[in-house]
Amino acid sequence: MRADEFLKKYGLDGDHQKADHSLRGKSLERALHPGQPRSGTPHDWEDWEKFQASEAEKTATTLPDQKPHDE
Repeated sequence: MRADEFLKKYGLDGDHQKADHSLRGKSLERALHPGQPRSGTPHDWEDWEKFQASEAEKTATTLPDQKPHDE
């Protein structure tokens, strides 16, 4: 048995974690981990900046130590 066959047989070859470079894989990555847009109209950028500001405001007003009171 060759070394590459042995590694593949016991799952040590690392092939199971290959990146998906298809269009579907790239779009899924962008959807799961959104970042700064690379293109778009000025309106798209304004919307993105408003979204970032609203997200920052949400995190600033929500304190993680506070829990809702059950009365």
